Amino acid sequence: MMNATMAQQMTNKDGFIAALDQSGGSTPKALKLYGVSEDAYSNDAEMFAAIHAMRARIIKSPAFTGAKVIGAILFERTMDGEIDGMPTADYLWTKRGIVPFLKVDQGLMAEEQGVQLMKPMGGLDGLLERAVARNIFGTKMRSVINVADKDGIEAIVAQQFEIGRQILGHGLMPILEPEVNIRITDKAEAEELLLAAIRRHLDAAPAGQRIMVKLSLPTVANLYKPLVDDPRIMRVVALSGGYSRDEANSLLRINDGVIASFSRALTEGLSHDQSDAEFDATLAATIDSIFEACRAR
Repeated sequence: MMNATMAQQMTNKDGFIAALDQSGGSTPKALKLYGVSEDAYSNDAEMFAAIHAMRARIIKSPAFTGAKVIGAILFERTMDGEIDGMPTADYLWTKRGIVPFLKVDQGLMAEEQGVQLMKPMGGLDGLLERAVARNIFGTKMRSVINVADKDGIEAIVAQQFEIGRQILGHGLMPILEPEVNIRITDKAEAEELLLAAIRRHLDAAPAGQRIMVKLSLPTVANLYKPLVDDPRIMRVVALSGGYSRDEANSLLRINDGVIASFSRALTEGLSHDQSDAEFDATLAATIDSIFEACRAR
């Protein structure tokens, strides 16, 4: 059963979702940007310990509260970890007032028809059961569109909705993330095809079900406003997708009702070597800028 208080916060509250879900492939880059080089750890266990310490530092910062950060997406190991002796999801909700989500995809398949579908998730039901037991509210799963190919985009959206139904069956809120690569030359066309495919699948979905979607900031402002206004969608959130934080914030301001779900743009400027005061001040300024961009409509 979905937590009603968390659902109300995700539906109505001003703020944004922090994406703290870097996986094994993206962790070294995230750590390097944070000032932790690869020679600082010698195996995966040490690498994941380092990224958990970074995430815990962010979560424990005085700036990181539900006043402006309404949700946070966790990597599986982060969900399984603890902060000050408390399971991470429980710490987020009870100590910070932030709704916890879990990244559930296992990475991307090789490109076909201009898209990268998600790899098979054979153990998904078990992971979802664990997520429910750890008081996770929802999930996130990412696939990528690299070409404006109608059939490829249809395959991406069909997979996202199919697995979304499986997630809903466990009482969790799925965030579908069919990311459009912001560097492609036919981005605007891909986004039009994506919007049409999402709306078709929404129309075919069982009555009474709600989902969330996480999308690249569109080339045409307010392209996704029909999804923002659709009662079947709890929230439309945007990834930064390679834009700098300033670029992403500028685009957010011209897309009514879309809120941020940033990863790299959130941690931009944070450093392992900063004092706690410097770290907290940098994070507070970042959170303020994203929060204001999300509600500047």
